[in-house]
Amino acid sequence: MTLHKVPAAVLYRLEQELDQDERDTLAFLCKDLVPDLPAPDVRTLWMALNERDLLTPSSLGELLYTMKRFDLLKKVLGTGRKDVETCLARDHLLTPYRVLMAEIKENLDKEDLDSFVFLLLDNSGMSYVKKAKEKNFLGIINDLEKIDLVSPHNLDFLENCLLDIHRKDLVKKIHKYRREAGSIGSAPGHINTLQVSLPKLTLTDPPGTVHKGKLLNGSGAIQKERVPVSIPESGTAMPQGSGHYRMQSRPLGICLIIDCIGNDMGVLAEAFTALSFEVLSYPFLDVKSLPHKLCEVARLKQHKDYDCFVCVIVSRGSHEDIFCTDHHLPSYPLEKVKTFFTGDKCTALLGKPKLFFVQKYVERRHRQEHGSLVEADGDLVSAIPQVADILWSQSTVDAAALERSPRSASYYLSTLAELLTETCRRKLPLLDILLELNSRVYERNRDHPAEQYSLLLKHTLRKKLFLSRS
Repeated sequence: MTLHKVPAAVLYRLEQELDQDERDTLAFLCKDLVPDLPAPDVRTLWMALNERDLLTPSSLGELLYTMKRFDLLKKVLGTGRKDVETCLARDHLLTPYRVLMAEIKENLDKEDLDSFVFLLLDNSGMSYVKKAKEKNFLGIINDLEKIDLVSPHNLDFLENCLLDIHRKDLVKKIHKYRREAGSIGSAPGHINTLQVSLPKLTLTDPPGTVHKGKLLNGSGAIQKERVPVSIPESGTAMPQGSGHYRMQSRPLGICLIIDCIGNDMGVLAEAFTALSFEVLSYPFLDVKSLPHKLCEVARLKQHKDYDCFVCVIVSRGSHEDIFCTDHHLPSYPLEKVKTFFTGDKCTALLGKPKLFFVQKYVERRHRQEHGSLVEADGDLVSAIPQVADILWSQSTVDAAALERSPRSASYYLSTLAELLTETCRRKLPLLDILLELNSRVYERNRDHPAEQYSLLLKHTLRKKLFLSRS
């Protein structure tokens, strides 16, 4: 069978789509294929695989599938998840051991990883434990392989650690690997039958959807012919570069929580802290204090070093305004909240994603006659400023919900916190998570006719947004 090599433009595009954590995973998965490359960067890895005739659409499909980047299968390689699964059932390139380690890594949250690192103390000493805190799971596994604590044929230490941190679900994956190891084998097959379903790509004939690039200084450096641009709030053109927002700072950004009801602040603060945000919580503000606090937060110097901003507001209100802790006019227009953080007012946030989550309890006396909450929210759409890099997610429910159960949390906000912090969803784009949130809220509405949440989701994001390090 002829191996079809991959155009440099395709490899460049894939490189730009992968964050640093995914690049490390890629190197780990390929370690058995190119064992003589110590900690290679992506381009070096591409070249090494190419020299061994292993860099094909087939191998790229298997790598992307293993890293759960199903979006890139379609967008870059022109195939789908089911096609890859069908072919993997017949043949595979990656060793089951490395696939297993990558799968375990995807299912460990920060608390699990911290506990795992602590358990290394008896075997590695305090000096290594301190260094390990700066590494991800696969980086630690690489180190444990060097001292033969972990290997394809020696997983007892890892299994015991997972049992100690109460991850029996992951121990079951190790047991399954051991059962199947005899029939699957660990030697990689260099020709993968995925090739049947993937497009036949060549260095001289890239697909029409990919712009051709030039190789500079040999095959290691790639120059794109053109870089797409996007127009942010200021109207100044900015290079878009990759297809997702940079999310590398620690903390990721400020998360401002203004809870004028008092039922949701704890779960929200915990969730966004877990997402590596610096949380600023202000309960029970009145209308007069609100703009002063918004202005104060917008002027924080930290924004220039952070990659994102989040604002959560919980309040009673009318259709377009919020009352904060006041129950009488004047109220504060919701549309003004985000104007404090747009690029022209807060230049440190220019080009960075700004996310707003609002739970509003509408007072009955402020309802429009013969109107519904859904219709009112529809009118609000036009009032939201049309500037770039903003996401607005809003839930509205009758304030009678608070009268019936004064201490009950917002279903919308509690579900948001749950979805954002679920390990299995950490790698999903934020918009996908919010669609799941909307689905759950509307499912609840069917079972609770007396308490109907209406939702508004609107955004002017220019790229994909992942609330994890990229």
